[in-house]
Amino acid sequence: MWSLGFIALIRVSILLAFASLISSLEPQLGSTRVVFQTNYGDIEFGFYPTVAPKTVDHIFKLVRLGGYNTNHFFRVDKGFVAQVADVANGRSAPMNEEQRRVAEKTVVGEFSDVKHVRGILSMGRHDDPDSGGSSFSMLLGNAPHLDGKYAIFGKVTKGDDTLAKFEQLPTRTEGMFVMPTERITILSSYYYDTETENCEQDRSILKLRLAASAVEVERQRMKCFP
Repeated sequence: MWSLGFIALIRVSILLAFASLISSLEPQLGSTRVVFQTNYGDIEFGFYPTVAPKTVDHIFKLVRLGGYNTNHFFRVDKGFVAQVADVANGRSAPMNEEQRRVAEKTVVGEFSDVKHVRGILSMGRHDDPDSGGSSFSMLLGNAPHLDGKYAIFGKVTKGDDTLAKFEQLPTRTEGMFVMPTERITILSSYYYDTETENCEQDRSILKLRLAASAVEVERQRMKCFP
């Protein structure tokens, strides 16, 4: 008969093999990280370029152009989603020509087998499966009914505590949407590459500069576009 120690070793080996299989089924995050600085804290996320390459390219271009700055989360449905408004209508600051041109583009629906669980980034769209624009959701819980119907393109890597703060805010219901009664503003955003950068101090300085810049943009908006 096998010894108890040998049986335990076999069980551990099986568990490790199973864990390895599950890990291999998870999509690989790219090295790019984006940080949204909101009035309730920061949220960092990464992309799945092998899962939804066109969606990733589109969203990241909007980030690089500063398209999400002064935008907001118009929807917070506790345990379900926190949804970023579309850039064309959600910003408090006016857009320049290039921002508007990119924001008005749509991308094809890159549906996959990746599951909708907490932290996943999922594109918003209309009935047309190829109508994804610039609005997307950060999942606040598991939503299997969305699997295969909405394009997943990344996941939150830091800032779940910020999402938890969103969930504690008072809300109102308008039609199918549960919306916060207080504006959750994306004050500014920045991005970096985890493989080529290791400069925490520089990033801290940049964050302060971006925050100051966001305040100045809002001041100018209030002055020129009351």
